[in-house]
Amino acid sequence: MSDRIASLLPESWSGAAWAATALIHVALVLCFVLISVAFFVWLERKVSARIQDRLGPTRVGGRFGWLQSPADGLKLLCKEDIIPAAADRVLFRLAPYLCFCPAFAAFAAIPLAEGWVVLRLDIAALFVLAVAGMEVFGVILAGYASGSKYSLFGAMREAAQVVSYEAPLALCLVIPVMLAGSMDLTTIAQAQAGWFTQWFLFHNPFSFAAFWVFIVCATANTNRAPFDLPEAESELVAGFMTEYSGFRWTVFFMAEYTSMLAVCLIASIAFLGGWNGPIPWTGWLGLSHSVHPLLGFVGDCVGFVNVTAKAFGGVIFIMALRWTLPRLRIDQVMAMCWKYCVPLAAVMLMGATLWLYVFPGGVIRGVGGQWSPSPAVATSWTNGGERE
Repeated sequence: MSDRIASLLPESWSGAAWAATALIHVALVLCFVLISVAFFVWLERKVSARIQDRLGPTRVGGRFGWLQSPADGLKLLCKEDIIPAAADRVLFRLAPYLCFCPAFAAFAAIPLAEGWVVLRLDIAALFVLAVAGMEVFGVILAGYASGSKYSLFGAMREAAQVVSYEAPLALCLVIPVMLAGSMDLTTIAQAQAGWFTQWFLFHNPFSFAAFWVFIVCATANTNRAPFDLPEAESELVAGFMTEYSGFRWTVFFMAEYTSMLAVCLIASIAFLGGWNGPIPWTGWLGLSHSVHPLLGFVGDCVGFVNVTAKAFGGVIFIMALRWTLPRLRIDQVMAMCWKYCVPLAAVMLMGATLWLYVFPGGVIRGVGGQWSPSPAVATSWTNGGERE
């Protein structure tokens, strides 16, 4: 889109066109993230209420409490924002934004539909993992700057946990990258076009198992229960957020929900077909840019609904885990990573590699649709299926 706008303007205006386009992209993504976070705040209350046999919000904004999130935000904005006397005032104020900005920056390379991406990168999968992992710097800074031993202990736990779970998380993500032959998230989603049997989740048993390992690691990486030891109220009051209040406390939770949405979007793109639905009815109706630009836009809107619905389903699942499973001890959290998740992810990666060598297209991939191997595998096959 930036190239199109720049081509229509004089050369001296091209820089302004790029800047304006970037601001529009950022504004659209920010609106999507903030609206999603507000919805998740309401949804967390409803999910926890249903699991605990309660009603949840029913007073604010009608029968279902639709205005509960704005009410919570207004309440937190009205709270006094206290900075402890022993805190480093500059770093204390900066830490919440260093948590939110990396989580939000990851959306720059996450496609929400075919062509709906701020910046399409050939290494989008690596970029998202690298940028999202920088959130830990804000957490460590919050614990250090608070001038409290409880905050510092919580920050150290968070650093150990997040850095540890990034290893199995990356190993699981390598499997769809290998199947698609690209680290571009758009290419990975395009490789799963067709029926739901084309999704990488069903490519082989190892990718199916890797998806669930990915979900476990994503839950721990986003500091959600039962892996929320950095915020263990029973041990550390509130972990690295102990000394925070008001709006800055809100920013930390915005970062948490934003990270949840980001990892669930990656899971839906990498394993669940992205914007491709279980049935390729948009192709049957000709909702493609090759037919007409307006029909293509309608098809992109349908794809946006598909990918966000899958991601929101993942967020609901993570929320349900919080209110279902008991909290683990810190030694159990680390043992889960290094004794179970890392070996399982490595075995799944090796198994998927061997499976791809023996069965390039999988066993059930192609059922109900036209089978085609991944680009990386297809280039190694010539002369009617014989290897070079």
